[in-house]
Amino acid sequence: MSNIDRSSASMTSINVFIVLVSVNNKSSRSLANIAGIVAVATLVSKLFGLVREQIIAAAFGVGTVVNAYAYAYVIPGFLLILLGGINGPFHSALISVLAKRDKSEAAPIVETVTTLVTVILLVVTVVLVVFAGTFIDLLAPGLDTEVRQIAILQLQIMSPVAMLAGLIGIGFGTLNAADSYFLPSISPLFSSITIVVIMGCLLLQIGDKINTPQYLTTGAIALAGATLAGAILQWLAQLIVQWRTGMGKLRLRFDWRIPGVMDVLKVMAPATLSSGMLQINVYTDLFFASFIPGAAAAMRYGNFIALTPLGIISNTILVPFLPVFSRLAAPENWSELKVRIRQGLFLTALTMLPLTAIFISLALPIVKLVYERSQFDDNAARQVAPLLMAYGLGLLFYLARDVLVRVFYALGDGETPFRISIINIFLNAILDFLLVNAFAAPGLVMATIGVNIVSMVIFLWLLNKRLNGLPLGQWSKSLFGLLIATVLASGASYGVSYVWQQYLGNNGLLLLFQLVVASLVAVIVFFVAILPLRLPEVAMLLGKIKQKLGRS
Repeated sequence: MSNIDRSSASMTSINVFIVLVSVNNKSSRSLANIAGIVAVATLVSKLFGLVREQIIAAAFGVGTVVNAYAYAYVIPGFLLILLGGINGPFHSALISVLAKRDKSEAAPIVETVTTLVTVILLVVTVVLVVFAGTFIDLLAPGLDTEVRQIAILQLQIMSPVAMLAGLIGIGFGTLNAADSYFLPSISPLFSSITIVVIMGCLLLQIGDKINTPQYLTTGAIALAGATLAGAILQWLAQLIVQWRTGMGKLRLRFDWRIPGVMDVLKVMAPATLSSGMLQINVYTDLFFASFIPGAAAAMRYGNFIALTPLGIISNTILVPFLPVFSRLAAPENWSELKVRIRQGLFLTALTMLPLTAIFISLALPIVKLVYERSQFDDNAARQVAPLLMAYGLGLLFYLARDVLVRVFYALGDGETPFRISIINIFLNAILDFLLVNAFAAPGLVMATIGVNIVSMVIFLWLLNKRLNGLPLGQWSKSLFGLLIATVLASGASYGVSYVWQQYLGNNGLLLLFQLVVASLVAVIVFFVAILPLRLPEVAMLLGKIKQKLGRS
């Protein structure tokens, strides 16, 4: 694949929202309305996702079943995110083609692409079933015999998710092209509900015995089966609406000569390869985690807590900036583009750093509140808490890197982020090897943070050269002030939490009140500490919050 292909592939998944908005100018829906729909649906899905994780934690803690599941789900989950996610290559390719064509042309294109994707991913599914043991050994050579056997069984059960991932991605793109946003965004909810219902019924029937050797296989099969059933339900929910909107039925069609089919495939194939490169770091982390008992399960729980607010906030920040960056890509607009880059970075800092302060100072009580029940005991909480602290440290760098990547795409340069992602694969492996020995599982998260920091520095250096200079010195001073405020906020929050626990305790509702009070202290101290910086982005952030509250 040529570098041009790589550039196009990378740009497609990011700029699809801009293409969609420009096409939908014909309709009454604005960017704000679409973003609002997606934000609400995302929030609902995240809340049910939280309940799902709590059920799993209560059933299995950080024990054998959930540790095996973390590895068994790697490939199906990777394909579900890569192929079946919003802004994934399937979603992006279909929108980029269908949005430019009459609705009457959509059904044959969708049905033909669906047929091809189903055939290819059916082969992938069979390969996963037959060679499940080989894949688990490649992903996690350090697993003990029991965990390995359960992981193999779970991977075989969940293998059809590979095929469903492609169908779900096609459904996302088709429905968005038909101006339907709520169902695609909320469809992951069906998967979470299925897991909650199945695992909840099993817990009611078996109770604490579910984590005993007698029922270990039963629990493992139930968890994997519920995941598969959830993916099936998610696909069927999309398929029904797809039929009703006239965007294709469940029909085999092999006519590759239909106009538009090759256009979809030309975007879909390289975009899939390009997006897949970004997931190699996940494999690398899990490879090293397999040598640490319970590490994969603990990382799963900590990662979910950290990414829940990040996912919601990132949509609010990134979506409005995508079209703005693109409109300012011409050289005569670079002075305003620099202002917008600063706004994106500092809005990211103003939202992520208070969360960092909270996660660092309150990691253990947060984990206890969210997960500690039944099989998830105090020892499990203390295993997950350091990982949540590590994830909290990386929030700013994770999201700020994404902001900078969007700037490159807006400038028509997808090649640079792609090349840096290749470098990051090797850098992540080196840092994993070095830091896992010193810090165990949290070292794997620190390695990712290091990769994101290096990426940020490179991106800023390149943008400084390309845009004829950025006020990096001024930005650095303000950022340093924000970091100092984060330290103060974290210390104040920890102090309040410690005093509360010493004098009032943290049993039952007291733990919830402790977290609420300590978190509010962190936010208040942070924003009071940054007042001398006189950042204009503070007023922007407050304006966005007032706007959201006013709409509510």
